[in-house]
Amino acid sequence: MSNLPTLSVLDRELLHQLGDRLQRLRKARGQGTVEFSELVRISRPTLRAVESGDPNTSIGTYLRVMSALGIGGELAMLASDVMNPTATNNAAARSRHSRPAVKVTVSADRDASALQDLQSLALHAAGMEMVKRDSTMRARALATVDQWLANDPKSRSAPLWLEWKRILTEKAYRVVLGRSSRSQQLRQASPIPTLLPNEDRLAILEQLVELKSGVSFDGEAKGAGT
Repeated sequence: MSNLPTLSVLDRELLHQLGDRLQRLRKARGQGTVEFSELVRISRPTLRAVESGDPNTSIGTYLRVMSALGIGGELAMLASDVMNPTATNNAAARSRHSRPAVKVTVSADRDASALQDLQSLALHAAGMEMVKRDSTMRARALATVDQWLANDPKSRSAPLWLEWKRILTEKAYRVVLGRSSRSQQLRQASPIPTLLPNEDRLAILEQLVELKSGVSFDGEAKGAGT
């Protein structure tokens, strides 16, 4: 069984770009997180989740933020389709008007560290699915961390490995899939990618290659020169 998450690399990048745009619009209006979260009637952590493109945040919350920023229409449809895709064989899908041609383009000169983190995030999303489903995989991840700590207890990564022990023991996986600097540090010191089956790893890398070439939201790959 594949461990690939329902949310593809493309969908995750779309949500990240949406969250980044919402954050820029809020800042352009001169509104801080406290003021804006009170306006929308959500908590500051929820606002941060929206602005980081968190796929676990409800579509209703995204739409409330968009509404407060004066955004609707095509962008709202984009968010809705990414988080709650409509089945292609039902009546609503057949009767829907043409969807907007929204293209996500990751140019060749995009910051290499951002691309690397997107890859790491996708690998960990797949790895978390595996660890949640299979307790033996969680035990293997814990054993890997214990081995690292035993082999190099004074490593600069040791505090992160200890944090991984807590995450795996308490099943507190959400922090690993965040976009904060702490989440990035945890992914860099992670045992999870070492456990991921090679076929899942290759599938994610293929998605990233396609995304770097430019992919329209409807899934049609575009060449770099188009």
